[in-house]
Amino acid sequence: MTQLPSALVSTEWLADHLDAPGMALLDASHHLPAAGRDAAAEFAAGHIPGARFLGLASLFDSGSSVPYALPTPDQLAARLGLLGVGHQDAIILYDDSAIRTAARAWFMLTQMGWDNVAILDGGFGKWRAEARPIATGAEHGEAVAPAHLAMPRHVRTKADMLANLDGGREQVIDARSADRFYGTGTDPVHGLPMGRIPGALNLPFTEVLNADGTYRSTEEIRSAFEDAGLDMTRPVVATCGSGVTASVLLFALHLIGEKDTALYDGSWSEWGADPDTPKAQGPEE
Repeated sequence: MTQLPSALVSTEWLADHLDAPGMALLDASHHLPAAGRDAAAEFAAGHIPGARFLGLASLFDSGSSVPYALPTPDQLAARLGLLGVGHQDAIILYDDSAIRTAARAWFMLTQMGWDNVAILDGGFGKWRAEARPIATGAEHGEAVAPAHLAMPRHVRTKADMLANLDGGREQVIDARSADRFYGTGTDPVHGLPMGRIPGALNLPFTEVLNADGTYRSTEEIRSAFEDAGLDMTRPVVATCGSGVTASVLLFALHLIGEKDTALYDGSWSEWGADPDTPKAQGPEE
């Protein structure tokens, strides 16, 4: 089994280890509907050699009332098994998405007990820009028995978030853009009223990334969170539109060693759609 060097690996490292035994490379690309992109078709047209397509768009719990809820452990395990990912395999995730969806897959996997997992820094965009080898067509491993995965612990429900409004034990940080967070019109992504959970802080997920999609240095990431008003000594819950870009912030917090973190899985698509949840709109007073 290959032991990954860190939670974030470079394109140089991956190029040198593409044929390493016991390592699964998964394309976790997923796009917002407005992007008009077909992640599966793009994978077939070009991907990193040896990669398998995770199908993140369909990897959610359809039995949940939460929009785009995290999959159950059995659902995730079954998908990995079909792709030929064994329970001892190291997993490297990458994407070619503007919303850096590999972080969503990283959160799923690590929360359910898959520790030997990393994200390719800069994703397929950086790999392609460096003129590295690209394969075409569909690829998948021979199916294996599903791994045993655990229920995620660091996930918050709407009830948890409502309870937190009074006590405020956990800080809430929102990964959406400032216009959606502070706005008063209609959210262009989910068609809901703009706004935020009262008391939430705002740090657009793009603030922890460089222009090429790589993650900023640990010093820059820490400064970004502190500048957003986060007290690094207290627990934090990340939220966004549907639990995807919040995972980028959670991965960035992981890179700087912060562990007391959680995801509000329903995020604004659940909170904003409920007429009974309190909402703040417009600029801070």
